[in-house]
Amino acid sequence: MPRLGTTIRPSFSAVALIACLLVMLVPASALGRGGTSPGQARAADTTSADLTPIVLFPAWHFTRLTVTIKNQRTDPACPAGGTFEDLVFGDPGPTFSQICRDELLTLRYDGKAHKPMRSRFSEQPGVTVSIADYGRTESAPFYEDLYRALEGAGYTRNVNIRVAGYDARLTPDMAGFLRRSIRLIERTYRQNGRRPVHLVGHSNGPIYVQYLLTHTSAAWKAKYIHGFTPLAGNFPGQGLGYALMFIGTNIPDLSLPATPENAVSSARMFLSHPSTFITASDPKIFGDREVVIRDQSTGTEYRPEDWPALFENAGIPWAIPIGEKYIGGVPFADPAHFPNVDVYAEKGSGLDTLVGLGLTDLTIGQQVVGSTEFLTRDGDFNQEDLTNDAVGAWAAMPCNHFSLTDNPGVNHFELPSNPGVLARLIANANAPRSNSCSTTSFVGAARHH
Repeated sequence: MPRLGTTIRPSFSAVALIACLLVMLVPASALGRGGTSPGQARAADTTSADLTPIVLFPAWHFTRLTVTIKNQRTDPACPAGGTFEDLVFGDPGPTFSQICRDELLTLRYDGKAHKPMRSRFSEQPGVTVSIADYGRTESAPFYEDLYRALEGAGYTRNVNIRVAGYDARLTPDMAGFLRRSIRLIERTYRQNGRRPVHLVGHSNGPIYVQYLLTHTSAAWKAKYIHGFTPLAGNFPGQGLGYALMFIGTNIPDLSLPATPENAVSSARMFLSHPSTFITASDPKIFGDREVVIRDQSTGTEYRPEDWPALFENAGIPWAIPIGEKYIGGVPFADPAHFPNVDVYAEKGSGLDTLVGLGLTDLTIGQQVVGSTEFLTRDGDFNQEDLTNDAVGAWAAMPCNHFSLTDNPGVNHFELPSNPGVLARLIANANAPRSNSCSTTSFVGAARHH
């Protein structure tokens, strides 16, 4: 049986899972739940020039990617050329089927040990992927409520609101992420009166921010960075990272694969993405405190610390070197990897959260069926409490502010449109930097409405 708060819920049907995903991901304003209106968070007597510029790092697959196909040879049943867009709740267009999109976005992996891991992945022949409208708010349309709230406080889109999008398939050591993000931050700094920039990350976005902050110097951060607001930062990963490797999901609507062929194409695609591994719960943080996969054919339960045996028994030992590099691949919890900037973290809590699955067996690419078990524990409906609380390690930063504000009942994807969260973001982004070794605080159970 699952331990330490994890429960088996066979009654949590696949239909209910899809409904939960859709409800939690639709912006609050679209559901009539009321995000912050432009006037609600307006700062008194401020102009755009007085405000700390903000750079947003979006959630997983919440950056618009343009995929261009020219003379592809991956699957002759798919069109040889054309374009589509990869984006949660985006319209990829009719040209390429879901299976074709999965196959064309599957990365090729070269297991030769003499190559650095970041160099072992490449696109399918004839496939080019680029970030649409990089740096602009148009590149991440999910965050419309956040942009409007900032505008209400005097901000201007694409001037002191910028977006550092990234290819969600890749880890932050790939494809020039670090260099590109540094250039955007420095340009934003210069174009806004040489004011240090406040970084905001949502979900997986904070992993990329953390990589940036631990791969730049103290002098660079002192010049360019005001602080950091992680919204439900997925720093240690989450249990569902492992489930993606077995069942997949369809990015445009977050539906579960409807056919066996789609299940295979989706699971294989996510197995080829190094970011899937960086999203899987890190055993250094989780240990044995949750079950992520239960093999119903043998009764064997796999916890984060068991991931090498899980990969071996699932017939994917080739993925073990990827796991060794990228599970827990962006350290954060030890003093050597503290970001050493002011941090104003936010999380949700009190919601039943899926962390793992009980599957028929360990076949890669299987559909969710009536016998599938859903393993849950407390969290924000997308990330478990173990994930969201792990950032508390930064309370030990000696010379920077740290706070973690709990928002009970606010789910993971409502955080960027929650009025209280947005009001705090604007206030914190425009507060003086701490410049002190005595300002650390922990707001672990404060209720904000």
